[in-house]
Amino acid sequence: MSQIDLFNQSTTPSTHLITLDPGELQLFERFLPDSVADNLLHSLMAELPWEQPDIQIAGRRLTIPRLQVWQGDPGLEYSYSGKQFSSVAWHPEILNLKRLIEDCVPYTFNSVLCNLYRDGQDSVSWHADDEPELGSNPVIASLSLGLTRSFHLKPKQPQDKRRHRIALSHGSLLVMDKNVQPNWLHQVPKTKRINGARINLTFRKIILRNN
Repeated sequence: MSQIDLFNQSTTPSTHLITLDPGELQLFERFLPDSVADNLLHSLMAELPWEQPDIQIAGRRLTIPRLQVWQGDPGLEYSYSGKQFSSVAWHPEILNLKRLIEDCVPYTFNSVLCNLYRDGQDSVSWHADDEPELGSNPVIASLSLGLTRSFHLKPKQPQDKRRHRIALSHGSLLVMDKNVQPNWLHQVPKTKRINGARINLTFRKIILRNN
């Protein structure tokens, strides 16, 4: 039996609400106990088929500064920055984790983008998860494992100078509601203060073309 199966979540974890206007974040700071999060981190680092794909940005092909795997239900496809991904089969522990998240939030997911930040020099630049396959108002559930990294948000409108910074710690879950991706950009910047690994699992729902 898996560590997540053994973890009996009898009550919903406490939630910290962050209002963005427009948009709202739910932060579960201790969604997973440390022991479960520790085992999950080590399992995924060793067992996922990590790769470092090239993407297209401003007409140039660049290698992303992190490792990545996209998993999901059979037959799903997802593309961003000129790169198309076909889903690989769910890792059993990630599938159990998806079900655990769906028990705590009123949303369902059919895929997950797994990112491995090997150290502080791995990062993701400003972007929104607003690809057509995700629909017009996607909800994203983001679970973090490993060292704490700073998650930044800013409005898409350049004249709006508001900024938010959230520390995403080991075992935390951040749920971004339907108004976040249409209105906000986010990033995980490089840092010289971190010299260890972090895995981020962003659960999404791909909208099939015939739906």
